[in-house]
Amino acid sequence: MIPAHHPDDALLAGYAAGTLDEVTGLVVATHLALCPACRNAVALFEAVGGALLDDVEPAPMAPDALPAVMARLDREDAGGRLPAADARPDGAPESVPALPRPLRDYVGGDLDAVRWKRLIRGVDLYDIPVGSTGGGRIKARLMRIKGGVAVPQHTHEGIELTLVLAGGFSDASGHYRRGDLACSDAEVDHRPVADEGADCVCVTLTDAPLRLTGPLMRLLNPFVRF
Repeated sequence: MIPAHHPDDALLAGYAAGTLDEVTGLVVATHLALCPACRNAVALFEAVGGALLDDVEPAPMAPDALPAVMARLDREDAGGRLPAADARPDGAPESVPALPRPLRDYVGGDLDAVRWKRLIRGVDLYDIPVGSTGGGRIKARLMRIKGGVAVPQHTHEGIELTLVLAGGFSDASGHYRRGDLACSDAEVDHRPVADEGADCVCVTLTDAPLRLTGPLMRLLNPFVRF
């Protein structure tokens, strides 16, 4: 299945340049594991970046440059350059797990390794352990929505990226299936509904809390911070 909804060019270029924060890099890398077209786009951005570097005059390195780079790699190894696809050592493709390799490395296995916590009836969450990104504002979570269940209507105080890993969901912007990436902001007020017949599993990124907007649910905003 080829994804129909993709990261924009700014995200792909940032991934190629290694400038994304750890959580955003994780979400983009997971999409790349499912999308050959975006892997090709990243390869093109990398080639263009390499050609531009060839034209830059070399500059002397600071004495502490190498230790600083190594320390940054230790902190951000998962954020900038993550493996894009699953493969066995012999190069043959392995059976496709629900969680692509970049995400499995964080979770410690496939979906059977996830320790879900109930958010509301029909919706479970798992906080993905990542470094302190954006002062702790940027969070990554797995979300499991029972087939046919709707997430409460909400808008966003910041950015939300939602990448479908299994099943699918629909909202006013369209239908999203495995590999599709939905991008939402404060201008989006939606009520995603999981497809009937199977759980919808997504990985989400948020850099600010959501704000409930339904007629009754909005009364819970002072008590719920998600």
